[in-house]
Amino acid sequence: MTIRPSLDTAMIGNGNLSALVDRSGAIVWMCWPRVDGDPVFCALIDGEDPQDGYFSIVFDGDGKVETEQAYLRNTAVVRTVLRSEGGACFSITDFAPHFHRFDRLFNPPTIVRVIEPLSGLCRIRVRLRPRMDGGALRPKPVMGSNHVRYAADGSSIRLSTDAPVSYIASEGAFILSRPMTMILHPDEPMRDSIPRVGREFLDKTVENWQRWARNLNLPFEWQEPVIRAAITLQLCSFEQTGAIVAAITTSVPEAPREQRNWDYRYCWIRDAYFTVQALNRVGASLTMEHFIDYVTNVITMEGGADLKPVYGVLPEEPLEERIAPDLAGYRGFGPVRFGNDAVNQVQHDVYGSVILAASQMFFDERLPKKGDESLFAMLEPLGMRALALALTEDAGIWEYRDKPSVHTYSAAMCWVACDRLARIATRLGILDRAQQWRKSADGLRHAIVERAWNAKLQCFTGSLDSDRIDASALLLAELGLVKADDPKFISTVDVIGKTLGRNGYLLRYADADDFGAPSTAFTICTFWYVEALAAIGRCGEARDLFEKILARRNHVGLLSEDIDPETGELWGNFPQTYSLVGIILCAWRLSKSWEEAR
Repeated sequence: MTIRPSLDTAMIGNGNLSALVDRSGAIVWMCWPRVDGDPVFCALIDGEDPQDGYFSIVFDGDGKVETEQAYLRNTAVVRTVLRSEGGACFSITDFAPHFHRFDRLFNPPTIVRVIEPLSGLCRIRVRLRPRMDGGALRPKPVMGSNHVRYAADGSSIRLSTDAPVSYIASEGAFILSRPMTMILHPDEPMRDSIPRVGREFLDKTVENWQRWARNLNLPFEWQEPVIRAAITLQLCSFEQTGAIVAAITTSVPEAPREQRNWDYRYCWIRDAYFTVQALNRVGASLTMEHFIDYVTNVITMEGGADLKPVYGVLPEEPLEERIAPDLAGYRGFGPVRFGNDAVNQVQHDVYGSVILAASQMFFDERLPKKGDESLFAMLEPLGMRALALALTEDAGIWEYRDKPSVHTYSAAMCWVACDRLARIATRLGILDRAQQWRKSADGLRHAIVERAWNAKLQCFTGSLDSDRIDASALLLAELGLVKADDPKFISTVDVIGKTLGRNGYLLRYADADDFGAPSTAFTICTFWYVEALAAIGRCGEARDLFEKILARRNHVGLLSEDIDPETGELWGNFPQTYSLVGIILCAWRLSKSWEEAR
C-alpha cells in the first residue's frame, strides 16, 4: 500500500508523545521522544510518495483494500479496520498509554498497536521504517529475542512484540493467526508479558479518557464535536511542564506553493490562552493551573516583565529556525522548518494573554488553590509593561516579518491586561491598585477605540490610524473593549464579513504580506465571525455557518489551521488548537440550553 500524505489522519497521544495515524492505519507522523523532538515518522512531510518515515501494517499484495477508522467513544484511542477484496479483515488499535499509576500520571513515550484478525485469512506485512536526525539517517533494524531496535547518531527506539520479529525486521509477509501486540518505546528491555502489558494499558487508557470526558461540562447541542475537540486540546498540553503546543506538526503549508510553512510544536502564549479558555468552558480547569505553573516558570526564567511570544515545551530550549534539507515537504511543498523565528519577534499581546489566562484563578471557587496577592504581584509588572507598549509597533497577532505597526489586537490585549488587573485588585480588596489600573485601562481604551475606527470604511481596522481590514477586530467585543451592540462593532462585523469572506470562510486579511496575498481561509477567523454574528443577534446565520465549518472536519472530527474556500480541503499544521477552540466556544455560544431542550 502506497503512503499518500493527507490530513485525513487521527491523532493519538498522552500529553508527552503524539502521533498521526492515516486512514490506512499507518503512523505517518511522530516526534521522538516528545512532541517537539526528532520526527522519526515523517512521511507526512516528505514528498508525494514517501518511501520511509512511517510504520504501516497492511495486507500482502496489491489488491483493493477498504478501510474504516474511528476513535473508541470518548477516548484518544483510534481503531482502523482493513478489509481485503476476498473478505479477510483485521483491525489495528492505536494509542499512547495515559492513566494514573502509583498515585501519579503514567504517560511514557510509548505507542501501543494491537492487531487482531476479524475474519478470513489475513496475510500481512509490517513496514517499520523510521528516520532520524531530521530525516537525514535511515537506521537499520537490529533484532533481539522479542524486539527490534533502531539506532543512529546517539538516538534509539525499540519495538517489543509478540509477533515474529524476523518477519518485522525483514518486512516479510506472515499470517495474522492470533491477536498480536506491538509496543514502540524507549530502548530498554520490557520484562513483562507483551500482550498482557498491551491489554492492561489499553483497558486503563480507555477507562481514564472516558472518566475524563464524563466530567466535562457540555452544551446541549454538538456534544460529540465538543468532546472530540476537548480531548484533542488536552493532548496538545505537554503535561510535564504545562506548556500547550499550537499543533503537533511542522511545515504543513497554509496553502500550496506559498511557502507559509512553519513549525508549530511550541507554546505560543496567545494560543495557549485560547486553549485554556476553551478547556475552562468545558470544566477542564486543571490544564489552566498547569499552564500558570509554566508561565510562572517562564517569568522567573526571564527575570523580568519582558516576555517572548513563544517558548519551547521546556522554556529554556532554543527555537532557532532552520531548514531540514532531507525532507521534501508535505506533498512536495517545502521547505520543512524546525524551530520558529517568531521567538525573536515583539508581540505585545503576550502580556494580556498571560493575565487573561491567570484571571480565572482569582474568581473560580472550584479551584483548590486560588489566586492571591502574591500571584497578583507577579502579574502587575506584566501590566506595567503592557501599558508602556500598548500604542507602539509590534509584529501583531499574524506575526508579520516585515510590517511592524501599532496593531489593534495587540493594543486591545494591552488594555485587557490593565482592565483585568483592575478587576483582580477589586476582588482582592486592594482598592488603591484597582483604582490606578482602572484609570490606566480607561485612558487606553479611549485611545484605541478612537484610533482604530475608520469612519470612511465604517470599520475597526487591524492597525491604528490605518485602512487595513483584519479579522482580529472581530474579537474586540469578546474582549470587552467595545460592547456587542455598539453600532460601530455591528458595522465592523458586516464589513469584515463582506471584505474577507470567501464562500462563507474568512481570510485573516486580504492584503499581500511577506509571501503575497493569502489564498486559504484561516479557520479560527471563521469561528470568530460565527461568534460575532451571534453576539450582534444574527444567530441563524451563525448557526448555518457553524454547521458548514463542522462539515469540513476530517473523518474523525479534527481540523487543521486553514481551509481552501474553493474546495474545502484542509491545509496548515494539524490538528490546530485555534480551530478546536473555535468548535468549543461556538458550540457553547449557539447551543440551546438544557432547559430549552426539556
